[in-house]
Amino acid sequence: QVQLVESGGGMVQPGGSLRLSCAASGSLFSLGDMAWYRQAPGKQRELVATIYSGGMTKYVDSVKGRFTISRDNAKNTVYLQMNSLKPEDTAVYYCNSLFWVQPWGQGTQVTVSS
Repeated sequence: QVQLVESGGGMVQPGGSLRLSCAASGSLFSLGDMAWYRQAPGKQRELVATIYSGGMTKYVDSVKGRFTISRDNAKNTVYLQMNSLKPEDTAVYYCNSLFWVQPWGQGTQVTVSS
């Protein structure tokens, strides 16, 4: 099993930006396709962005054009650059392998509020 540690969250005003990081304790390459998820209060966990092993990316419609997922296998880290943040982006953000699901980390809280 690989430990996943998310960081980079915080409180920002609408229109602001944050960059989330997800550090894996083992080989990120071995985890294959990676994804960022989020869970807002009272809602189910939602798949937000995916980066496939070959580099292709995919996003949920609500974040297209605003979020960018990337990975650095050498650093065993996945990133989520979030721009033009909206109050509806408020949630706890998690990362995990898309298929080889590891124990969930503690997540990182993102709060968008004026």
